[in-house]
Amino acid sequence: MNKSEIRKLYLQKRQTFSADEVFALSEQISKNFIQYFKPSSGQKVHCFLSIPEKGEVETNFLLDYFFENKIQVFVPKIVNSEMISVEITRKTTFKKNPWGIPEPESNVAAGISDFDYVITPLLYCDAEGHRVGYGKGFYDDFFTSLNNKCLKTGLNFFEPLEKIDDLREKDIALDYLITPTEVLSFGFTSKSTK
Repeated sequence: MNKSEIRKLYLQKRQTFSADEVFALSEQISKNFIQYFKPSSGQKVHCFLSIPEKGEVETNFLLDYFFENKIQVFVPKIVNSEMISVEITRKTTFKKNPWGIPEPESNVAAGISDFDYVITPLLYCDAEGHRVGYGKGFYDDFFTSLNNKCLKTGLNFFEPLEKIDDLREKDIALDYLITPTEVLSFGFTSKSTK
């Protein structure tokens, strides 16, 4: 399947979940992330903010954990057609952008490339870590600015099944995919949490 077909299919699949199902699955995905990686004080995490209207994995569970454990949190913001990373705290105020994504009011880029983790949204991820997002390419561009120790991690309700037929040279694969049932490590042995 090509990205456009996959995008349409997985948007439809996400819309079949009730709010309670999204909540429960998101909570399990968050637990799997925390149990597998054990993020700790002093680490730096760039994490997307969920769009509930699109049925995305809810990241508030992770954000609460990060704040409680003194982990620095950064979130994406689109400024002049480029994605920057802005540091946030529990007191940060947010405003929705034209795509309905909550963003911090600040336009000050953190200028950091040595995140421990970048947690990315996606509609689908294949068995090799290639992701299908919403088609704007912001994360692929952002990934090129990161140091190679940063773990690019996707969160998804679905296991990798479909092969993506129209990958581009600039598409950058994830290092990990976290689902409700397992943690997939691309290029390494996957760890099932079933």
